[in-house]
Amino acid sequence: MPNSKRKTGLGKGLNALVDEAQYETGNGSGDIAVPIEEVVPNPHQPRTQFHKDELNELSDSIREHGVLQPLLVRKTKKGYEIIAGERRYQASKLAGLREVPVIIRDVDNEEMLTLALIENLQRSDLNPIEEARGYQQLLKEGHLTQEALSKAVSKSRSAITNTLRLLDLPVQVQDLLFGGKLTAGHARAILAVPYEDERIRLAEKVVNDGLSVRATETLAPLFSVETASRSPRPLTPHSFKKAARTLRQKFNTNVRVKTLRGKNKIEIEFKDEEELMRILAQIIDQKE
Repeated sequence: MPNSKRKTGLGKGLNALVDEAQYETGNGSGDIAVPIEEVVPNPHQPRTQFHKDELNELSDSIREHGVLQPLLVRKTKKGYEIIAGERRYQASKLAGLREVPVIIRDVDNEEMLTLALIENLQRSDLNPIEEARGYQQLLKEGHLTQEALSKAVSKSRSAITNTLRLLDLPVQVQDLLFGGKLTAGHARAILAVPYEDERIRLAEKVVNDGLSVRATETLAPLFSVETASRSPRPLTPHSFKKAARTLRQKFNTNVRVKTLRGKNKIEIEFKDEEELMRILAQIIDQKE
């Protein structure tokens, strides 16, 4: 749970956090070495996808030169929890290191999430869906306005809004974007199509035919016209959107409430068995 002293947001500590993230990506000093088995991953890490080839390259470099930039961590009962430097941690494990250099900072969950997101954005390591989920999590858990978020990550409010809109895409399309089969430009063009099934159909065509963003933008109005020529269907009720938003906040993952082929469905996204068990536990607790 976030520190109770920070219910109103990050406030004046925000600039210090940005400076901290910039410091962490530069030359480290005052670091100490700790056993790698005492270091635990960041549960708020916005980046969930690490490319195997890049990790192997970094691991080879670490074997030869060591870890040149220390991990930024906080001390917990479990050990040293990573604030920033997850990729270096993973590569250090691959390299067989017994110890890693760390810089210890006393931060709460909100600051931790902000630093992790800023570090990844500075390195352009996040894919568009990870970036959107990171923004969504910061707005929710960090109690930030979009204006404060835009200052924290040095992005315009319109850029943040456009990125967040990617979470309005059907889960199938988000998966294609997450997997690198679609670009953010493709996704924005697909968002111009009003209905989910047509968005999915257009996304599949883009992937199967290898269409460019410009070609996708040209096709999108045609899919919209085709949709309009069908018998009218009601738009997704406001209550559906409100329910999806509430569930997203409760489970801290992407949730969609939708109507497809005459049936109403709730889709809850999870990345692994551990996250599925967490969500299931929350559902059971709520029932009790």
